[in-house]
Amino acid sequence: MRLENKTAIITGAGRGIGKETALIFAREGARIVVADLNEEDISEVVKEIEKAGGTAIAEAVNVTDREAVQEMINKTKDSWGCVDILVNNAGITADAQLLKMEESQWDRVIDVNLKGVFNAAQAAAAVMKEQEGGVILNASSVVGTYGNFGQTNYAATKWGVNGMTKTWAKELGRFNIRVNAVAPGFVLTPMTEKMPEKVLEMMKEKSVLKDLAKPEDIACAYLFLASDEARFITGEILSVDGGVVI
Repeated sequence: MRLENKTAIITGAGRGIGKETALIFAREGARIVVADLNEEDISEVVKEIEKAGGTAIAEAVNVTDREAVQEMINKTKDSWGCVDILVNNAGITADAQLLKMEESQWDRVIDVNLKGVFNAAQAAAAVMKEQEGGVILNASSVVGTYGNFGQTNYAATKWGVNGMTKTWAKELGRFNIRVNAVAPGFVLTPMTEKMPEKVLEMMKEKSVLKDLAKPEDIACAYLFLASDEARFITGEILSVDGGVVI
């Protein structure tokens, strides 16, 4: 198993890409901290992992709350003695064109997608430095490279995530900590499934593969980057977009 005896914290793990990442990491031998705001969702994910023979605990945490994030890191270390992998998957959208975007929309997205990533990475990196190794994986997006109509706030956070990823890779490499990001394109999640068929077909057409990614496609990219197979990869933004941005 590719992550045997590793401890992984996955934020935003209650559903979608985060849930699939938790399930795949557990199947590959990792002990999982399933972190999200929704207690019911994370409890269900933990049950699913345990039913399959894996090990997991649920942590209801708001990544914008620095004290809560630090407490989660402390509990993980106390429970399992280490923090080997952090997947900063938690994120939100609140779309509007520039001239219509409200300050509250800007603030909410910046708070979760940028500050939340910073909070979790800073707390986890301190433990990883002590144990002389670890992996931090951040959720980016093709929007963070190319922008997107109506997503000023979201694009800004993903450009920021890309910058933090490369900066942390440079700062933390001497402690044997690798930092990378995954940049999905269009992904078929519970949120996108509710979109009109016409919109889904338009999204498919933008991909040279004429399809949408499934959550497991993104989770498998995280798995590779978390594993020892990627031991010499750091500071990279891996696009998993079906050729949307070729």
